[in-house]
Amino acid sequence: MDLESKYEISRTADFIRSNNFVRVALQFPDELLKVSTLVAKALKSELGRGVRLFVMADTAYGSCCVDEVSASHVDAECLIHYGHACMSPTTTLPAFFVFGKASIDVTDCVQSLHHCLSTSHKPILVLFGLEYAHALQNIKSVSAAALPFDGSSPMIQYAKVASSIIYPSGDSNGRNGCDGNGRNGCDGNGRNGCDGNGRNGCDSDGLNWHDIVVQSHGDNHKIPKSDGNSNLRTDTKYGLGGLKWCIPVDYKINEYLFFWIGSEDSAFSNFVLTFNNCEIVRYDAEERQLREDFSHQKKTLMRRYYLVEKAKDANIVGILVGTLAVAGYRKTINQMKELIEVSGKKSYILVMGRPNSAKLANFPECDIFVYVSCAQTALLDSKEFLAPVITPFEAVLAFSRGKEWTGEYMLEFRDLIVSSPVGVSHMDEARFSFIKGGYVEDVQFHESGCKQNEDSLALAEPAMKALSLSSQPSDYILFKGSARSGADFFAARSFQGLKMQYENPSVSSYIVGRSGRAAGYKDEKMQENCSA
Repeated sequence: MDLESKYEISRTADFIRSNNFVRVALQFPDELLKVSTLVAKALKSELGRGVRLFVMADTAYGSCCVDEVSASHVDAECLIHYGHACMSPTTTLPAFFVFGKASIDVTDCVQSLHHCLSTSHKPILVLFGLEYAHALQNIKSVSAAALPFDGSSPMIQYAKVASSIIYPSGDSNGRNGCDGNGRNGCDGNGRNGCDGNGRNGCDSDGLNWHDIVVQSHGDNHKIPKSDGNSNLRTDTKYGLGGLKWCIPVDYKINEYLFFWIGSEDSAFSNFVLTFNNCEIVRYDAEERQLREDFSHQKKTLMRRYYLVEKAKDANIVGILVGTLAVAGYRKTINQMKELIEVSGKKSYILVMGRPNSAKLANFPECDIFVYVSCAQTALLDSKEFLAPVITPFEAVLAFSRGKEWTGEYMLEFRDLIVSSPVGVSHMDEARFSFIKGGYVEDVQFHESGCKQNEDSLALAEPAMKALSLSSQPSDYILFKGSARSGADFFAARSFQGLKMQYENPSVSSYIVGRSGRAAGYKDEKMQENCSA
């Protein structure tokens, strides 16, 4: 496939010209840096003079997210994102996505699709990695020719790309995926090349696909589609990772067989965990094989549940900020702070790009970390870390007393509904810890909304526990997780840094050192007549 077609040079140039952008940032992942100069030259040749292009690499956070921080360093007016994308909404910059066009054998893919249809006897919902969106129309045509559809039942449903353009969530004009003329700036005809219906993220009902809460468990998460006359159509909307689809309202999502086209990447993992109660098969386009066993993916839920139980026993929680661009990250951080405080724990905010074991080892006082990032980078394999890393959804399960896990899982923090704390009375009773094998008490040091005079007696018990903690040996505080704050952990350490103040600043005694050069100090006798 030639460079012009694979990286959509003409569509990208039309988007830049239609919005009169003159400073454009081009974001490439590491695996596409080798073609970044070729793409930039082809785009520059198409645009001509007057537009400055800036190639960005080595993103501060995940390459699937729009790097607004790096783009702001060059005063970019928009950003062109190449390669795999999580399609998270941006905060300040409009973003245009070029997913690329991965090769696929359409005939073999359709054969695998019809094989699943004949063996499962379930309606099939076809989803795909965004790099295979270009082949969707061809797959539909070949499948329809081989298996005519009479329209009586939804035997095969296809997902669509919600939009290839995302405008900032704080856009004063309320646009998201549409320019001032109602177009998406892709081809000048109002189409986005995805569904062929002229829609680009805002459908005919005026609903924005980027605002859909994505869940799969129960009927409460379904969003009926309105026809504008207060009547409900017979379809229900869903969306995940830049894809959208509809199913009839009388069907449940777990009644479908999910047919995924693509590799086993982070987007697929997000999909498997979110729809963990559904039957899923995956067509590997590179190896042209059908994969049906994803038990290792679903076993991930077992480990995540263990981390939730371990987080309940944590005293010091580090909030890792893994994004500065995804809309709503500040609100989520504030919600996590409030939730952690009410649960009787201490929190610290750490802004960190691409966390690893070496970086997090600099904060040994933290018993657990809460990672606020996009959905496709939220799951960190923390087996080699000193402390586990959990998601905001898991933090809500761990730090909300009485909340039980129903099997539902959520990776998108923007869809997370955190109930506002109402008090700390629920912390009066002891809690059973599955990790420690006994009952424990959560101590609340900073109780909000209370007057000091009225709470003097209520704070007496926590004060006594704090005094008893100071008398414990340092090894117990450091290794048994009994430190209630970073100050307690620091006070128990044997090495606390260089001490700049001493009780006796004057020097008691000193010794005069040698003077001269290393080749011959003044107090050394030089040998004479060395040649003798």
